[in-house]
Amino acid sequence: MKRRSFLTTAAAGVAAGAVSAPAIAQAQPKIQWRLASSFPKSLDTIYGAAEILSKRVSEATDGRFQIRVFAGGELVPGLQVLDAVQNGTVECGHTAPYYYVGKDPAFAFGTALPFGLNARQQNAWMYYGGGLEAMAALFKDYGCVQFLSGNTGAQMGGWYRKEIKIVADLKGLKMRIGGLAGQVVAKLGVVGQQIAGGEIYQALERGTIDAAEWVGPYDDEKLGFHKVAKYYYYPGWWEGGPQLSTVVNLKKWAELPKGYRSAFESACAEANVHMVARYDAKNPDALRRLVAGGSQLRQFPRAVLEACEKAAFELYAELGARSKHWAAIYPGWKKFRDDQHLWFRVAEHGFDSYVYSSRAAASTRK
Repeated sequence: MKRRSFLTTAAAGVAAGAVSAPAIAQAQPKIQWRLASSFPKSLDTIYGAAEILSKRVSEATDGRFQIRVFAGGELVPGLQVLDAVQNGTVECGHTAPYYYVGKDPAFAFGTALPFGLNARQQNAWMYYGGGLEAMAALFKDYGCVQFLSGNTGAQMGGWYRKEIKIVADLKGLKMRIGGLAGQVVAKLGVVGQQIAGGEIYQALERGTIDAAEWVGPYDDEKLGFHKVAKYYYYPGWWEGGPQLSTVVNLKKWAELPKGYRSAFESACAEANVHMVARYDAKNPDALRRLVAGGSQLRQFPRAVLEACEKAAFELYAELGARSKHWAAIYPGWKKFRDDQHLWFRVAEHGFDSYVYSSRAAASTRK
């Protein structure tokens, strides 16, 4: 599959001349797909990626390829999107692959690993570090093909009813936490639960859980977590750059005309760019509002981060024996991560660490 062939295809179409375009469009079949999202409509950022996809596909095909988007729970539960695509209930779905680590822990590579890659690094691994090719074998086992369709950027560490001051404070904590992170914190005594986004507030309000993580200020404010938990922690060490994906039923993908495939791939790439940009634009004001409203911003103590990191890499060493896909993907991913950290430590971190503490910049805000 050629992931970056759309520009070449588009250029060839322009060279063919505008006069022939309508005839070509009319020759293509009318196709209607259904897309099941894992997310509620209220979250215009993460749910909105599927809307971008649907709109762009329609525009690129003169309305002949239509994708109707359904929010989490409308057709299938938010955490069962992969199953619905695999069994043909829907043609495609927008989801976080790490929701399905219960099927195979290697699905975590499709979203985020604790203490792994940031958003740019995740994109780099997927597009140019062999990530898409490595994940293709896993998704093929489930009758699907994966397309990158969003990233939230580094997430927050979640909402807590009590402060987390030492590692022992984690013991017995009931927490909504997704992906492999639940298995990591379980080593430290946390009782992790995977709950769909639209159902977290009720669980936190009723005391079914003591803490919950979702994405970041913009989404968390919409979901109202600040109303039922006081302490807001950072960073979300388990999601430095979590990727969202559109998964497509493999048989349905094979049936699509080539031009429709190109339109679909291009639309996913656009959604991939827009999501992280939108979060970065929306999160600062939301964080200000939350803090102004009384939320207590807290940084995880270093001892807690170190204990969680140790537990994470202990888990990674164990997972190769449980999953052939994990065993195949992890060594290359780990090398890519280490190389990226070497580079980012020099340029990106050097820049960031200075400008975020710059006295000159601070003086202009007075």
